[in-house]
Amino acid sequence: MTTTQSHRVQTHEPILELNDVSVTFSMDRGDSRVVDEVTLDIERNEVLGIVGESGSGKSMLASALLDAVVEPGTVSGEITFNPQDEPSVSVLALSKGDRQRFRWEQIAMVFQGAMSSFNPVRTIRTHFVETLSAHDEDIETGMERAAGILEDLYLDPERVLDSYPHELSGGMKQRALIALSLVLEPEVLVMDEPTAALDLLMQRSIIGLLEEIKTQYDLTIVFITHDLPLVADIADRVAVLYAFEIAELGPTEEILSEPAHPYTRLLLKSTPNLQAPIESMQPVDGAAPDPVNVPDGCSFHPRCPLADETCRASDPDPAAVSARHTADCHHYEAAPGAIPIEPPEMDEIQRTPSHHDAADEPLLSLDELEVHFETEQKGLGLFSDPETVNAVDGVSLDIYENDVVVLVGESGCGKTTLGKAAIGLQEPTGGAVQYRGQDIYGDGSDVDATDRFTADEIRRALQIVHQDPGSSLNPHHRISAILEAPLKQWYDDLDGNDRQSRILGLLEHVGMTPADDYIDRYPHQLSGGEQQRVALIRAMLLNPELILADEPISALDVSLRVEMMDLLIQLQETFNTSYLFVSHDLSNARYIAEKTGGRIGVVYLGELVEIGPPEQIIHDPQHPYTRALRWATPQLTYRDDRAQTPPIRTIDIPDPTDPPSGCRYHTRCPQARAVCAESVPETKPGSDAVGHDVACYRVQDDHDYWEDDPIDDADLD
Repeated sequence: MTTTQSHRVQTHEPILELNDVSVTFSMDRGDSRVVDEVTLDIERNEVLGIVGESGSGKSMLASALLDAVVEPGTVSGEITFNPQDEPSVSVLALSKGDRQRFRWEQIAMVFQGAMSSFNPVRTIRTHFVETLSAHDEDIETGMERAAGILEDLYLDPERVLDSYPHELSGGMKQRALIALSLVLEPEVLVMDEPTAALDLLMQRSIIGLLEEIKTQYDLTIVFITHDLPLVADIADRVAVLYAFEIAELGPTEEILSEPAHPYTRLLLKSTPNLQAPIESMQPVDGAAPDPVNVPDGCSFHPRCPLADETCRASDPDPAAVSARHTADCHHYEAAPGAIPIEPPEMDEIQRTPSHHDAADEPLLSLDELEVHFETEQKGLGLFSDPETVNAVDGVSLDIYENDVVVLVGESGCGKTTLGKAAIGLQEPTGGAVQYRGQDIYGDGSDVDATDRFTADEIRRALQIVHQDPGSSLNPHHRISAILEAPLKQWYDDLDGNDRQSRILGLLEHVGMTPADDYIDRYPHQLSGGEQQRVALIRAMLLNPELILADEPISALDVSLRVEMMDLLIQLQETFNTSYLFVSHDLSNARYIAEKTGGRIGVVYLGELVEIGPPEQIIHDPQHPYTRALRWATPQLTYRDDRAQTPPIRTIDIPDPTDPPSGCRYHTRCPQARAVCAESVPETKPGSDAVGHDVACYRVQDDHDYWEDDPIDDADLD
């Protein structure tokens, strides 16, 4: 194992001191050490960001801080908590009763999945009451404090407290969970991927709220994430974990602008963002080590371009890069020259030429498409009509051969429903979807018999790759059986050898080598990236003309996203496939659209409010909602403007069963005027860019909008 990792900073008062902390699980094949002799000081009132790939030990380190590692895991070493004006506490030496009081009262934790953190059959109020009761707190006083915290998080206390978890949006649940963690007034808040499941706007808003509550409640925050750009907006210092150790630690500005460890530099280069040139983004080669079989010497040496015999033979001690910046690397001084990081600003925006022009016939046409759902009635439903959600409302869009359209927007805006309706998986309630001129939901009578496609032909031409590959692959079938199934159904002329040859060829093509090692595995024996490759192969085996890629990379590590998007682009070039790509991340949308000459479409409450080439959408957005998404996208640069006024009025999206009148965005739009609340803006060209259209009065220089009075917040109450 490694030598002691020491990342002490003596210039500030530590609230938590970790000495040689390890977390170990005994397994049949050996001891799995998922935190490896970490020594670290966490300073009082700081925000410490902890970043790294999945499996690097981030969550286990967080659990160790509360001595909350589940059996059969064991925590060793020393963890000392230094409360304000009280004696120090040895966390690992606490009795069971003292440990229960220590958690939540001194150190509280906010978990990744807010929904799974709440009991679904109990109101939010009950969760607060039970927490206060378990710690012998006065209920009345505690609930008054809870109401104040909820208000500080821009929530209506009465509405939230009387709601069940499923009645709140994802962002509201996450804020309620933060309030619950603060109700006992802890000094330290540990947050494990607290914004991972949230949209860009909600994510950025909660980051801003954390800045406020940190000061207001005198908190120290440990913020754990695999998303490196997030820490730029909140962390004072960043610890980069690799293979269960701290590889680099330092002030956020230095880590982002002058990283010294090769892993940190490669991680920054692999992260999709809105600023760097597309060609500068490259995946980190190789894979993180198995915790049972960590390489000798520097654990990163099998993936490091600077590795030499010294790296393979000895584990580096932390080297002082600056007064408060350390890197565990033998070659930290040479790393900046050997692994250059591109400057954040691009000198010139280059557009990849589109694969089609205006004269081409569309592969797929959506004409005033509508998908409306009736919500379930509460209670017996005898005295009320069901409410209607206009999930997709009047969307028109053409997709061409070898085309890419990326749909972006918040959760619940209708992106996935729109995509499923486009490929025949969700029958619309209005409008039409045509595949090569034929209505895919009709009987084919709208085209000549000679041009008619069967339902099977349409179904084979329009495929889907789901967001979570693990749940879309049968866990009881081997990879060979999963991939043979579509070939058996659609290509019955192929024998077993032909099927296996085709499958092995595609596995090799997507980098799963040697392919013979993979075909007999089950899905759970594959990594997330490997599972997604299998899902892609399954879709490509049918030679589809269009694939709905529904958030296909959101479950992957940041370091794998560029690699997976490059694979999607490579497969498009091989199979001449078009993509309808769904994403909530504007950086990912920019990468794949810009690299393929595609377009980005922005969806809000069921409507397509802006669409155009990526350089226009990213660098000169015309719709205020697109500008808000652009503002909310985390950047790989340290920003001192954390408290800047957001270009949006409210955090929460309106109720889709009762959308606002006129322009649906007007209730959140800082530029809204009276006409915006009264009528729906037509879609007009937003710029000189070909194919750039915007549904906003602000792109019409001669519209009466400019003569109207602005809407203020009082008008929206």
